Amino acid sequence: MEGKQERHQTKSIRCIVKLGGAAITCKNELEKINKESLDIVSSQLRQAMISGRSPPTTGPGMDWSKRHGESEVFCIEDDFGEDAFADSSRFVVVHGAGSFGHFQASKSGVHKGGLGQPLVKAGFVATRISVTSLNLEIVRALAREGIPSVGMSPFTCGWSTSERNIASADLSMVAKAIDSGFIPVLHGDAVLDELQGCSILSGDVIIRHLAAQLKPEYVVFLTDVLGVYDRPPVEPTAVLLQEIAVREDGSWDVVKPVLQNMTKVETTVAAHDTTGGMMTKITEAAMIARLGIDVYIVKAATSYSLRALNGELRGNIPDDWYGTVIRLVS
Repeated sequence: MEGKQERHQTKSIRCIVKLGGAAITCKNELEKINKESLDIVSSQLRQAMISGRSPPTTGPGMDWSKRHGESEVFCIEDDFGEDAFADSSRFVVVHGAGSFGHFQASKSGVHKGGLGQPLVKAGFVATRISVTSLNLEIVRALAREGIPSVGMSPFTCGWSTSERNIASADLSMVAKAIDSGFIPVLHGDAVLDELQGCSILSGDVIIRHLAAQLKPEYVVFLTDVLGVYDRPPVEPTAVLLQEIAVREDGSWDVVKPVLQNMTKVETTVAAHDTTGGMMTKITEAAMIARLGIDVYIVKAATSYSLRALNGELRGNIPDDWYGTVIRLVS
C-alpha cells in the first residue's frame, strides 16, 4: 500500500530512467564508478531528451567546479542561448548504488533496522555518505552533457518506510523541479522506518512509486546485461526473455521467445546487495506495467539502450533489438 504523498507537477513526463548500480559502477570494487559507461549513458540521455532536433556534439556544460590542475572554474557564457534547454524537462532519473552504499549497509545491518544500536546508526551515516557521493558524481556527469540535473535524496525529501514499504513520499520538490525545467536525479537511500527504525529504500521501489504518481509514457531500466534471462546470464544455457506480458492481477507470462516448461525465472543476488537484485527489478517492473506503462530492461551504453530511451519500442519490438519489454495485456 502506498503511503502519503504530495505533488504539484503539471508537466507531462516522457520517461523515467533507472540507472542500474551494476551498469554505472564497478560493482565488485568498492566505490568505483564505471566512467566509460556513465559517460555514454549521459550522452544517450541527452540525445533522447532532445530527440526531434539535431543534437549538438555536446550540450552547454554546467559542471563549473574547479578542475584538477586549474586555478579557475570553467564556464562558457555564450553557450547558454534562449533554447539551450528546450524540451529537456520531461525525464526523471533514478540510480542504484552499485559498489556505493551496499557494502556499508550490509556491514552494519541498516536494512534490518535497529537504529538504536551504535553500529546501525553509524552504518546509516556511512551509507548515506556513500550513496550521496555517487549521486553527486552522476549529476556532474549529466551536467557536463548539458542536462540541467539536480540531485534529490529521498531521506532529505522526507521519504520514509514502514517495514520497508513506502509510508511517506513527498513528491512536491520533485514536481517543482520538473516544472522549473530541471531533471530530478534520485537514488536508492537509507531512510527512517516507522516500525524498525531505519531501512534501505531501493531505486527500483522508488521508480515504481514515481511511475504511479507521475505517469510517464514509458520506463527504462539500464542494466549491465542485455535484459531479463530465464536463469543467471553467466550460465551458457541462459535465454534472453524479450517480451513479458503482465495481466491486471499482476501475474505474467513470457511471450517471446516461446519456452517449454517456463515456470519461474531464476536470479542471483550479490551477497552485499541489500535491495533484492534482479527479482526486485522484475517485480517492480511488472507493477509498473500493470499501470499501462511499458517497461524496457536493456543493457546500458549500447545502441539498444539508446533506442529504448528514444521510445522506439512502443509498438512492435524490432527483430534487431535486444532487451526485455514488459507490458500490460488485456
